[in-house]
Amino acid sequence: MRDLLPPEVAVAVAGGDDGDGELLPAERACLGERAVERRRRDFTAGRVCARRALARLGVPAVAVPAAPDRSPVWPPGVVGTITHTPGYCAAAVARADEIRSVGMDAERHRELNPGVRRLVGLPEEWDDCARLPATAPWPVVLFSAKETVYKVWHPIVGTWLDFHDARIELDPDSGLFTARISPARLDAAPVPDPPATITGRFAVDADVVRTAAILLPR
Repeated sequence: MRDLLPPEVAVAVAGGDDGDGELLPAERACLGERAVERRRRDFTAGRVCARRALARLGVPAVAVPAAPDRSPVWPPGVVGTITHTPGYCAAAVARADEIRSVGMDAERHRELNPGVRRLVGLPEEWDDCARLPATAPWPVVLFSAKETVYKVWHPIVGTWLDFHDARIELDPDSGLFTARISPARLDAAPVPDPPATITGRFAVDADVVRTAAILLPR
């Protein structure tokens, strides 16, 4: 993720054994005793990466528990994001006076079934994907970009963002995506200045799609 985010954002990518790392008590309480092995390893790797990234900002090791909606709870003055997909996990953090919000997502290459496609994309977005050169799994890029947009939106606005609430445009030449939030969702936002446009970057690796975006302070 380092290549997709500005230098103000500290990034840590998990190594192979980070899923067996140590959790702090507040984190273990969020995970619960019934968590399946994959969930436990993903959660642990994410928290290990989060503390590694925080250390790069000079922030002492602290717990990064989960809110009721499962989003990470960062220490005061810090914004951040965590992503994990099979075989890949990363965390990114920044100081809130330098970055307003940060989001990122990673997805394995795969086919999206018709039901998922209807859930994720607008008809015009699928038309756009069909016109792009067949050099990347564009449906997965679109899906990942929408996950990233939600992670940027939620800490600022505090509400859910439906997949269809963001209209994504992908630029394969620049590796950029632009999300425009629907006017209805903006009008319903409980804050006075919800982000109407979010611009991010994407990368397509051999088996993983990565996306990331930030918002700068007002």
